[in-house]
Amino acid sequence: MVLTDRQRADLHAGIYEYLVSQAKNGDEADPFARAAAALAEADPKSCTSDKATSSGGIPILEKKWTAVPRLQRKVLELERAAAQNAKIFAHRSGGGDGGAAGGAGGSARKMIPRPPATHTLQGHQGVVTCVAVHPVYTVAVSGSEDGTVKVWDHESGEYVRTLKGHTNTVHSLSFTATGSHLASASSDLSIKLWDFSTYSCIRTLRGHDHTISCIRFIPLPQSALAAQQSASSGGTATAGEATSSASGSTGIDVTLAGSSTLVSASRDETVKFWDVETGFCVHTLADHRDWVRAVAVRESDGELIATTGNDTVVIVYHATGDRKKVCELRGHEHVVESVAFVTAPAPASEAAKNRGKAPASEQKRLETVTDYLASGGRDRSVRLWSVSSASCLFVWTAHENWVRSVLIHPSGNYIISAGDDRSVKVFDIKSNRCLRTIEGAHSHFVTSVTMHHTLPIMVSGSVDQTLKCWQLD
Repeated sequence: MVLTDRQRADLHAGIYEYLVSQAKNGDEADPFARAAAALAEADPKSCTSDKATSSGGIPILEKKWTAVPRLQRKVLELERAAAQNAKIFAHRSGGGDGGAAGGAGGSARKMIPRPPATHTLQGHQGVVTCVAVHPVYTVAVSGSEDGTVKVWDHESGEYVRTLKGHTNTVHSLSFTATGSHLASASSDLSIKLWDFSTYSCIRTLRGHDHTISCIRFIPLPQSALAAQQSASSGGTATAGEATSSASGSTGIDVTLAGSSTLVSASRDETVKFWDVETGFCVHTLADHRDWVRAVAVRESDGELIATTGNDTVVIVYHATGDRKKVCELRGHEHVVESVAFVTAPAPASEAAKNRGKAPASEQKRLETVTDYLASGGRDRSVRLWSVSSASCLFVWTAHENWVRSVLIHPSGNYIISAGDDRSVKVFDIKSNRCLRTIEGAHSHFVTSVTMHHTLPIMVSGSVDQTLKCWQLD
């Protein structure tokens, strides 16, 4: 195996640190001390104490050594889950629990969050306003009133690093379809694009006149992504690589990112569409009459977005082309804080590629699920809408205070909500009832919840300045 110069330097640094830690103090004849001295003489640049530990203070060699079996175990678990899900898909004639896995005695597991939390992540110096999970890795990111974005490993509960650049509250975070880049939005009127392989800010977008409340990347349709990949076949892109725009500054390689457009909602009452390659605003919607607090993208095809806010109206638009209004959904009696389509993988995934091969009953179920839209607001209600009929299907009023965040489970069978009553609730769409309540999920208001589309994990953020990770069962 051939190592790069950086990999070789990291390996030498880790070995050197380990040898030094095992050597007896003051004993030059100690074999560990002699080996460390020989390695330092052969590679003095790499064998320094400041390079021997990771940013979290954990020795490099020990961290890598423990990470390998943990990742191997995770691979085996995912392989077993994939095989089991394949069997379920093959034998299920229709409906069912979507992403559920088999439980004891052959019963289906619902894959909904259960207490207690597996990890409590602490580090922010202000309210945690937003959370997001990486589409590929076991990584979560959080934004806060302290103006920072923090990166965490939600599987181990370890802090990874802090991204600094905003000068005011960070309100929203969004990953590209492939997870190559991250976007953050703030009260400082800016949107920042981060290369997630280097954790560096590659561009700042400006154009809104007030607080930017929410941002979402719009995934490329499968056909557009294929065209992009074909057009770029003459060159090779590497992870985190950026392209040069007409203005001479760096932008995002959309072939790598799987997303070419970012949509943002603001207190200036507008919704803007941004070209992530050039950094320019390409379209502005101004149909709302007050603060636009939330925007959602239909991830299954990237064709629809939904926006909502202080005017209590949920508006659905086409995300591409002329971006015309599809419908207006009315029913909330107070500010709407959150809106969500079904949580789904990007359309370039194998699931989307094979959708046309699924049985007719399964295709019908998928069409029904992707038509769902959920919303939650200060009227303490959670609502489920049908976009095609522009009608409200269900209303749940189980929360005792404002509803801050909603999401639709990847299976399309459940809505998960969180709010100022400090609880997380799971609503069963089929039975129209509250299936589970996690009371006291946090010690203060719960501001945000997010779920991975394949891994059994949910992450929540709170006014108590913490994140919590929840396993699904």
